[in-house]
Amino acid sequence: MNSTGVEYSHDLQAEQSVLGAIFIKPDCLDDIGFLEPRDFAFERHQLIYKVMLYLYRSNNPVDIVTVTEHYKRRNRLEDLGSIQYIMELERSCPTASSVVHYANIVRSKALGRRGEEIGRQISELSRDNFESDEEYFSTIEEMVDELRPQEVSGMMSFEEMEADYMDHLEEQPEKMLSGFDQFDKWAQVWRGWLYIIAGRPSVGKTAKALQLGVGIARQRTEIDRILVDLKNAGVVAIFSQEMGRRELIDRIISNLSGVSYNRIINKGGEEGFTIEERTKIINAYEELKTLPIYIQDKAAVTIEEVRSTVRRLKKKHGKIAAIIVDYLQIMNIPQKSGERRDQAIGRVTQTAKQIARQMNCCFILLSQMTRDSENSEEPKLSHLKESGSIEQDADVVEFLWHDPDDTEQGGKVIQSVFAKGRNIGTNKFRYLFQGWLQRYKELEKKEVVRTERKNQWQKNRK
Repeated sequence: MNSTGVEYSHDLQAEQSVLGAIFIKPDCLDDIGFLEPRDFAFERHQLIYKVMLYLYRSNNPVDIVTVTEHYKRRNRLEDLGSIQYIMELERSCPTASSVVHYANIVRSKALGRRGEEIGRQISELSRDNFESDEEYFSTIEEMVDELRPQEVSGMMSFEEMEADYMDHLEEQPEKMLSGFDQFDKWAQVWRGWLYIIAGRPSVGKTAKALQLGVGIARQRTEIDRILVDLKNAGVVAIFSQEMGRRELIDRIISNLSGVSYNRIINKGGEEGFTIEERTKIINAYEELKTLPIYIQDKAAVTIEEVRSTVRRLKKKHGKIAAIIVDYLQIMNIPQKSGERRDQAIGRVTQTAKQIARQMNCCFILLSQMTRDSENSEEPKLSHLKESGSIEQDADVVEFLWHDPDDTEQGGKVIQSVFAKGRNIGTNKFRYLFQGWLQRYKELEKKEVVRTERKNQWQKNRK
């Protein structure tokens, strides 16, 4: 009976048949590993099943004698009903060969009961006060997750895995183009990644992330010297916490159109935009309309809000390519009692990694760097602000930093240092950050530049 006096839906005979089958053939427990003690409607059946699992996993016999003896030693034999009842269980099973069928009936009934109970709990939540709607939604999602059966991973031999692995070899790698040619030739963006882009203020973290997002949405490459947009990789979801969507669009439009960012934010100045500028802006916006990019401009988002928003996008559009959150340290990150700030941030990065795996997308998370990084010749993982487990959870960490000794005309030279790269290793790139266009332009690597300058110097000496 539940708290309202309504009898739970259950199938007594199916529960008895499962337990009886185990008495007849204990090794059938291997075939019904998906069944949990809580799946049984009757408490004494839960207790009997728990003891059976304990005995079997301890390499002890599982029979009427060992089960009853287990409870006799604890003076709890009455919890099982009676010895006579246990003896009847074995006789109640028509055949042990159908135990999986009986177990599926038991689990199906259990899901119905748990659904009923969760429905009652959700109804009672209306009496509680939540700080935000997202906290309410998150609580409900946790309840629903409890409803799901616990998955039991099965061990498989190489023979059993062969067909699946051969199919895997024929599939295309789970990668996406970034729009940065040098990077794409080296690694590309992988689905399932937690990708951290870190830097001090004014290095252009947001500009790099936006250009990366457009590149992922485009999936554009050069084939026979012709730029071609490949198949849709899925939705790119951008969560902007510092800037409104109009400001973000200004930056993207400047990048794509080549119209000065300063001219765009000042609406072309006193005389307004020229006809050429306006045409470029309209053409750039027309292209953006064809790309699956979505923007939310809300301050202090929670990681659960990110998860639920992306879930809705996936349900509507079918596939997520990338999630971009700008940036980690200004998210709404509640701290539990006695929890340090870095530990709370660690919970966010762990969840972000889970979302990347569950959604089969790349989670791009922008992060600040510590002031100490300004005194270092090159950034290190320890320079991630409030790092905690950021470097541990991340698959890729890219640092953007300005080396004052490295200069080029037309903008600020930004060094891109991949300090961590799961499955891809580490690497370094150089970019010219054209702030007036909010654009990152690839440069030759520093080693290449040094070699060319050395060769030119030697040539001039001759």
